[in-house]
Amino acid sequence: MKQIFAILIGFLHDFATGCWAATVFAVYWLDRQNFTVDLLTALLDLKKQFFYAGLFSIFLVFATGAGRSFTYTNNKYGKRHERKRRTLLIIKHLLLLTIFAVGTYWQYATIFK
Repeated sequence: MKQIFAILIGFLHDFATGCWAATVFAVYWLDRQNFTVDLLTALLDLKKQFFYAGLFSIFLVFATGAGRSFTYTNNKYGKRHERKRRTLLIIKHLLLLTIFAVGTYWQYATIFK
């Protein structure tokens, strides 16, 4: 059961990350289109929905990431390799946290300007 849970949590974690990236792309694409003024008002609501969906995706990424940290407690690669893996994991997550922050700020600044 723990293995199924680990697979499900990992899938949701990766899927939510992809969904967040899709919301950033959607806002970017909608922002670059030349629409009439009437349509722009309607599209602003759509961009806001993408923004809030992105925030929910980030919540899922953090929640499943916390759950995921409990499923990878084994020392299955050996002590030396496990230390390197964890260091690289920390670096990766700091980089991705920066990307989340910059992307979400960009969405916010684009929509609520």
